[in-house]
Parts: sequence; C-alpha cells; structure tokens
Amino acid sequence: MYKELLPIGSVVLLNGGEKRVMICGRIQTRTGDEAIYDYSACYYPEGIVGSDSMFFFNHESIEKVFFLGFQDEEELTFHKHVLDRISEIAYEDNKIVVKNFTEE
Repeated sequence: MYKELLPIGSVVLLNGGEKRVMICGRIQTRTGDEAIYDYSACYYPEGIVGSDSMFFFNHESIEKVFFLGFQDEEELTFHKHVLDRISEIAYEDNKIVVKNFTEE
C-alpha cells in the first residue's frame, strides 16, 4: 500500500486542482482528525507560509506528477526498509501505529 508513495519534494496536481502542490510529508495526520493521509503538502512555489497552508491527501487524489522529488541512497533505503514493508497502519492514542510490518 505504501510502496507507491512519492518522495519528499515531488510536485503534483490534485484531481480538480488548479495549483500545484509540493509533497513535504508522508503518512501524516492532522490535528483534530483521526484519518491517516498518504501525504501532506504545501503550495508550490510558495511553500509553507502558515499553519493553514498545509494540505492532506491520499495517493489516489493525484492527477498528475510534474516533478519527482529528491531520491538518494538514504531515500531508497527508507523506501526499502520502511515504506515497502508497511501493509497496515492505524491511529491510536494520538499517534500513528504500524499494525502490519513484513519482515525482509
């Protein structure tokens, strides 16, 4: 489920959107909401200009990828050892908890 997540810094257009956003977080929650979102993002090119300038959405809401974010050895290792192995997460006691993590 989390294998397809884009790297930090990716610039995308959301379904029905008119302005591009830049991904700045993965597997995110927002205050007052128990939902877990695939991404948090901010407007591109403005960036985070205030607490109300963050957006939360899931991978299927992406209409188009304009730029694939930074990928180095550290990102590839994180994907291999963490994102590729998470199959289920939950929100419990105000934090994200991994429910199913496959061994290598």
